[in-house]
Amino acid sequence: MKRTFIFIMISIMITASCSRDKEIIRAASSITAEELREYTMAFGSDSLMGRMPFTEGEKKSVRLLASYLSDIGFQPAFGDSYFQEVPMTEITSSVTAPVTIRNRYETINLTSPDDIAIISPSKQTKIELRDIPVVFCGFGIVAPEYSWDDYRNLDVKGKCAVVLVNDPGLYTGDTTLFQGRTMTYYGRWTYKYEEAARQGAAAILIIHETTGAGYDYSIPRKSSISSRLQMADPGTYQCDITGWLSTEAASKVFGSEGYNVDSLRLSACSPDFCGFEMNAYINANITNTIRNEVSNNVAGILRGTTKPEEAIVITAHWDHFGIGEPEMGDSIYNGTIDNGTSMAWALEIGEAFAALRGGTRRSVILLFPTSEEQGLLGSGYFVAHSPVKTDSIIACFNNDMLLPEGRMKDFMITGYGKSDLEDMLARAAARQDRYILPDPHPETGMYFRSDHFPFARAGVPSLFARGNCDSREFGKEWAYEREKDFLQNIYHKPADNYCPEMNFDGIAEDASAIFEVAAKIADSDIFPAWKKGSEFAAKRMSKK
Repeated sequence: MKRTFIFIMISIMITASCSRDKEIIRAASSITAEELREYTMAFGSDSLMGRMPFTEGEKKSVRLLASYLSDIGFQPAFGDSYFQEVPMTEITSSVTAPVTIRNRYETINLTSPDDIAIISPSKQTKIELRDIPVVFCGFGIVAPEYSWDDYRNLDVKGKCAVVLVNDPGLYTGDTTLFQGRTMTYYGRWTYKYEEAARQGAAAILIIHETTGAGYDYSIPRKSSISSRLQMADPGTYQCDITGWLSTEAASKVFGSEGYNVDSLRLSACSPDFCGFEMNAYINANITNTIRNEVSNNVAGILRGTTKPEEAIVITAHWDHFGIGEPEMGDSIYNGTIDNGTSMAWALEIGEAFAALRGGTRRSVILLFPTSEEQGLLGSGYFVAHSPVKTDSIIACFNNDMLLPEGRMKDFMITGYGKSDLEDMLARAAARQDRYILPDPHPETGMYFRSDHFPFARAGVPSLFARGNCDSREFGKEWAYEREKDFLQNIYHKPADNYCPEMNFDGIAEDASAIFEVAAKIADSDIFPAWKKGSEFAAKRMSKK
């Protein structure tokens, strides 16, 4: 009798599991290429004016998102509101005279923004650097775990630190140096700004190099002439002036003192390299126009049936660059791919959750953060002020810049090897006859450049994955060329517009697989974990 009872119970459990799997597949069928196209067209419309925070375009964009969340059955995530106010400061920096770097041989005039792309994050209206000493600080990294300190024996207090982009490992081929070609957070410009400020520098300049930055100089150039946002209370000290030197300008500055930048870069890849104070002084004047305002995160929630205090988060930022510098007669930065396609992806996943009969045990949050383009400000604020405890956010699924190029064989994981989530995704991908692929360009540091990163830093296992590199119809080379064309000619430009030729079949497959993984976590007691060696594992473990 006891064996019969156990057999019956096991049979019931297997039947229930199979039934739930079928229900997930049924709900996933609500994800369609046609609806993805409709959402994307709406988000890329000129009527949203480029979705810039603090503008009429923001008001229209967040209202549209709130209406979509309501339509698909998600409740307001912030009490009775879909909106979370994020207090920020908008700073518009104007360089009021040529920037000069003077050494004992000559005075070099640098034109902003073409030679030097600088801003001031200071809340002062006038910022002046007058004959500030320039110090070369290698990669600008202090990393005790790698026995690395580029600032040792250097005094940069009140001076201008000049540093190289990315990590030393990228340029040597040595896989044991940092993480080889894979950028660590030490390679990001945000870290380099933070470290220079901790060292007391008045200014920091990063020498641009396309491979190491992951984009050409036009990106920091454009950012320097646009309004910038930061948290109303940054919480940390900042340098008075931050920015980039173009490759050509850096060659001119260092060449005038007999240095070759490429040679210095290779020398700086040694832990024994010592930075040095140059016989040079920088002069710069910036005027800031300052405005304090609030922007808005937008989020909806489906409450869990038995564990509503626990949640998974599906996220895609809503903001872009508004109306700015014209190119080819177009001044609206529509951001259709960055990030309209990903907002569509998130909403379709949300629709599938809403279609699940019986709901899920845990809550599901659809989050559309503000100001990703300004340094992940909205997602960072959400993590610090979440409607559920951050410790109770079980997993985060984020996407950014989903290319509508049709079905892909691969599922590219940015930040490969970090958490159990990618193992779960591998099983879902296999059911679509697809394979997992690590990001082939880890040197670009994309894992640190989108809205899952604040969740990861808080210890939440986070996945950033999409089909990208191996077209089912045209192959790998074709997919590579399409992505290359996007990054060179469309990314962060007015050319990021909706086109009828866009093919959303691949994004629909991506959304279905992510939904399958997310639904199984939301409807279970599964706690995804960071993999051994992940830099985020200790943070999660400390909260258990």
